[in-house]
Amino acid sequence: MLKDVLKVFFLISVNFDHFEILRAIGKGSFGKVCIVEKKNSRQMYAMKYMQKSRCVERDALKNVLREMEILTTLEHPFLVNLWFSFQDEEDLFMVSDLLLGGDLRYHLGQDVKFGENSIKLFACEIGSALEYLQSEHIVHRDIKPENILLDEEGHAHITDFNIAATLHGKKLASSLSGTKPYIAPEVYLCSLGECAGYSYPVDWWSLGVTLYEVMSRCRPYDIHSGTTPREVRSMVMNSTSSTAIPPKCSEQLSVLFQRLLCINPDERITTVKKLKSIPCISRYNFGMILEKQIRPPFTPPKDRLNCDPTFELEEMIVEPNPLHRKPRRLAKQRSLRTSMTIEDTETSRQLQHFKCYNREKELERREMERKEHDWEQELIKAMNASTIPAIVPAMVTDRDGGGELLTVPMMTTERRRSSCKLNISPVSIQTRLFSAQADTGS
Repeated sequence: MLKDVLKVFFLISVNFDHFEILRAIGKGSFGKVCIVEKKNSRQMYAMKYMQKSRCVERDALKNVLREMEILTTLEHPFLVNLWFSFQDEEDLFMVSDLLLGGDLRYHLGQDVKFGENSIKLFACEIGSALEYLQSEHIVHRDIKPENILLDEEGHAHITDFNIAATLHGKKLASSLSGTKPYIAPEVYLCSLGECAGYSYPVDWWSLGVTLYEVMSRCRPYDIHSGTTPREVRSMVMNSTSSTAIPPKCSEQLSVLFQRLLCINPDERITTVKKLKSIPCISRYNFGMILEKQIRPPFTPPKDRLNCDPTFELEEMIVEPNPLHRKPRRLAKQRSLRTSMTIEDTETSRQLQHFKCYNREKELERREMERKEHDWEQELIKAMNASTIPAIVPAMVTDRDGGGELLTVPMMTTERRRSSCKLNISPVSIQTRLFSAQADTGS
């Protein structure tokens, strides 16, 4: 009994000490991403950590907390799924699926040529994820090559929900959010006061721009960070062609871009059903796609980390508070009874809403519920087969059928497992790390 209690306690109380830091592989506005190994299971993950002080300085704490809250509700084969979240005096941590294939921006920088079959499969995989997000009332608002990660086999996954929004009912978003070259026209029109708001179709426009760029190495419109909404409106609305089509695009694939890059969001592809109506997509079996049974045409190199090698050097040399020194640093602070917690009352109140999450515990709960349900079904079957039905209480009989049969409620459909806990072998990691060390001369 005590052993079971301790096991549950350990699952709930995941913290920084349960992970071994292996290498930095990326960075964002408020922190970095490292490869980590969970010590008790040797399972590999990506750990994103964000400095609390930097989040507060940039007034980004609410966004981080909203991203974490959204990720705890999501689980899909083509998302980067969250497994654990926790915090300490300095940082907020989110531990997610580790994808070693690199992001699409990295591969564009490596001059990888993605053919039409890759574009079509990306459209199916990312499109299925967008439809799932819509079913969960989430609009991502930042689909772009940097936020599409590939796994070891080359399957696409959406990451970075920092500016995602939740839309319930007929609610519309209205803020000018996203990365300008990938923002849909209606978002700009909204910022100009020319439409009431925007919804899920904006992500499908961003997908169209992303696929256009991945295929042709340029974007359909020359929009940059300094381009104003009025300039964008003039550029898009006054375009010589009704729809932007990538150069050298086949006639079949051009239909896909025509339907993704519709200026009118009502005419844009926004569901898998509409996506499957495109002739070049209709041949794909989406059941097989969700199970990752269709092999991607492009497989990322498996002898490297597929990321910028300077991230690790920056972490070791430039970063004033490197992650690998955290245990010693915090121990010293605690011994001196110095708190790194920000004293600001409002900030402290917000941090109380940072949810400590454990997907392992959640999956264990689901499995327990499934076993209990199966046990109840077996018990009911045995009782229904009994030769003494008189003992069955009237309140549990099947009145609709007129019989004296016990029934058990059906379980609600279980959310798809995250395809599932992408298992990365320690040997594969060591091979990639060795190669990375050789490349950097460290």
